Amino acid sequence: MAPVRRILLKLSGEALMGPDNFGYHADTMAGFVGQIREVVSAGVQVGIVVGGGNLFRGATGALSGMNRATADSMGMLATVMNALALKDALQQAGVDARVQTAVHIAHVGEDFERDAAVQHLEAGRVVIFGGGTGNPFFTTDTAAALRAAEIGADLLLKATKVDGVYTADPKKDANAKRYETLSFDEAIASNLGVLDTAAFALCREQKLNLVVFNAFKPGALKRVVMGENEGTRVTLSS
Repeated sequence: MAPVRRILLKLSGEALMGPDNFGYHADTMAGFVGQIREVVSAGVQVGIVVGGGNLFRGATGALSGMNRATADSMGMLATVMNALALKDALQQAGVDARVQTAVHIAHVGEDFERDAAVQHLEAGRVVIFGGGTGNPFFTTDTAAALRAAEIGADLLLKATKVDGVYTADPKKDANAKRYETLSFDEAIASNLGVLDTAAFALCREQKLNLVVFNAFKPGALKRVVMGENEGTRVTLSS
């Protein structure tokens, strides 16, 4: 099976810190970059939405008494920092990349503009979308679904630390079973917590297939885009 044409990869900020408690873990970052380079070399166009939880989480700031809109704005800035770090790592590995942000920051990245993003993708550049949706009260999961729909991605990929969606937490329940496929209705009704409800609903509305997979498994990203049985595929009907 040929790889898909264009993907949107959702990569959490927590993933970038690997085994550390804050910031970036060099070997972990290098592993992600290697997998991205592999699929780009296969001719797949790659957009990325990155979170900011390794630096700051808006929800956590709000819980400590900070105004939620202010905390979310700080979280958006954290995602821009991560987008720049990922861009630098990709470019050092020989992968051309651009950063587009939903919040205007002169001399840091391009403002998000759909047509320009598509032109970059068609030219073989990886486009990293920072700044979330540009609005408070929305998660980067929702930003990923939104950007995927805007750029016409064939597939939205959610990178996690487990190899798909399970009936229960596999770390706590030895009998937990991995779903090979799920419908969006089943995922929402079961409250599986893979994406927030707004992101699931947008994917369902736009008929945008989702794959949840373990990004820490070497070669997993390429296996997903090649259509192999990797992770859990969420579609309109299971």
